[in-house]
Amino acid sequence: MSPFENDLPFTVSPLFSIIILCWNSNPFISACLDSLNNQTDQDFEILLVDNGSPDPIENEDFTKYSKLRIRFFPLQSNLGFAAGNNYAAQFARGKFLILLNADAFPEPDWIKNIRIGFQKYSNAFFASKLIMADYPEKYDGKGDTYHISGLAWRKSYNTFIPNVPETEKEVFSACGAAAIYPREAFERVEGFDPDFFSYLEDVDLGFRLRLIGYQCIYLPNAVVKHKGSGSTGSKSDFSVYYGHRNLVWTFFKDMPGQLLWFLLPFHILVNLIQVIIYIFRGQGKVTLQAKKDALKKINIILEKRRKVQQTRTVLVSDIIRILDWNPLAPFVKAWKK
Repeated sequence: MSPFENDLPFTVSPLFSIIILCWNSNPFISACLDSLNNQTDQDFEILLVDNGSPDPIENEDFTKYSKLRIRFFPLQSNLGFAAGNNYAAQFARGKFLILLNADAFPEPDWIKNIRIGFQKYSNAFFASKLIMADYPEKYDGKGDTYHISGLAWRKSYNTFIPNVPETEKEVFSACGAAAIYPREAFERVEGFDPDFFSYLEDVDLGFRLRLIGYQCIYLPNAVVKHKGSGSTGSKSDFSVYYGHRNLVWTFFKDMPGQLLWFLLPFHILVNLIQVIIYIFRGQGKVTLQAKKDALKKINIILEKRRKVQQTRTVLVSDIIRILDWNPLAPFVKAWKK
């Protein structure tokens, strides 16, 4: 029992289960919980998981959050983002699972606008509007883009937010920093792939949901301020390794067969160029190791692919429609970094 657990009883199950996975998150978690305490719609529970942190959050005092329904799960080891969220999800009581990073701080009407969104769309999961916590005039992301090369990135990342109203729109997938999934859909595809550990596990999940007929809707009124890479660092060897290994796995696991063979040469080319770029950045060794390890387990990924593709219900044209087909996009992204 955590000293700050406050699992207040529900007369009915909550609509939303918010999973907050923490790893060395003491600098952020109070602000995150403050933002949830200030939500205008309180129809949610919080599943707070300390993922084996060297500096665990359980020593903090959260008695001030008396109205929040918090269940705390201290883990003895770091399961990674994928398995850690899967672990928490099995205890969820809500109809919708919401993933929220500890370094993400929702605006007061976030839950209210999520509720409005899911009432308008069936067979959908949702992406929040992420803005940079330190530069609130800029986007941190509007959902994820998936490119024909197998690369993925946050849509509109680091661009200025226009002073005009935005509309809801379809995007490829939702960034796991503040993503919303119907629990039934999450369970149907067996959640995140734990072998991914961290990075691109949200893109892989989104791809698999698309293959069984779900769409991802960007909700511009569901606003979250995000520090970004608050635990791992955006350019750390950790993020480079898992990002580059997992992009190979996602491509081979999820891309429908006709597209896989057509796009494979471009996938190989872009991966080679990425390795060269990271060699010049001083991270060539970790990038090469990522590609090597991706190929070491490719037989396991191909076995998973067989299962994923057997459950596909959408046409290949449905996937073609939502991919980014700009052949220059990966190189423009690399240049800007």
